[in-house]
Amino acid sequence: MDTRKTVIVTGFEPFGEHKVNASWTAVQELEKLGLGEDIHLLVKEIPVEYKAVSKLLPSLWKQYQPELVVHVGVSGMATSVTLEQCGHNHGYNRLDNCDFCPNSQCCIDQGPDCIMSVIDMEAVCEKVNSSSMGVAFSVSQDAGRYLCDYTYYTSLYLGNRRCAFVHVPPLGKRHSAEDLGRALQAAILEMVQRLEDHMDHNQDQDRCQRGH
Repeated sequence: MDTRKTVIVTGFEPFGEHKVNASWTAVQELEKLGLGEDIHLLVKEIPVEYKAVSKLLPSLWKQYQPELVVHVGVSGMATSVTLEQCGHNHGYNRLDNCDFCPNSQCCIDQGPDCIMSVIDMEAVCEKVNSSSMGVAFSVSQDAGRYLCDYTYYTSLYLGNRRCAFVHVPPLGKRHSAEDLGRALQAAILEMVQRLEDHMDHNQDQDRCQRGH
């Protein structure tokens, strides 16, 4: 019986000016590195299509019951590896690779406007920036209202906020694929640790409440 924790990491297919999507290339580099013996790493390439995302994410969460899901996307504006703190429900009016966008322009009907990850991205950022990796990290509160943000919000909603999103710069802008793979590895391992600490804290609180 496999007792390892499952962590799913996704990247996106090419779109627009990104003929090679740095997010999927970085995730493939991460797959080579792995996340250690205690973690079962699964990687998936996600279409840049609203309907495909809405269909795929529920099946990933249900089938694999992951400890954590980390979505990775590319941002042409990014100069650092950017940790996104929250996903947004409304404002999706850009057409996807199938020239489609939701009529409602939202992810989840009647869902909250914004969902925060249970992971403190500022704390993750501080930790990984203190390492001598040579890759700069930053934190953002706005994942861009396109497939990145749409995917993040949907996964936060499905996974009880046990989710993260990382934006990487285009390849060659500042870092190689190998650099981005190492950066993802370091950030995700720190996220897993933060998530475990959060869950342990919640369990301790539950025990205290039941004891009174």
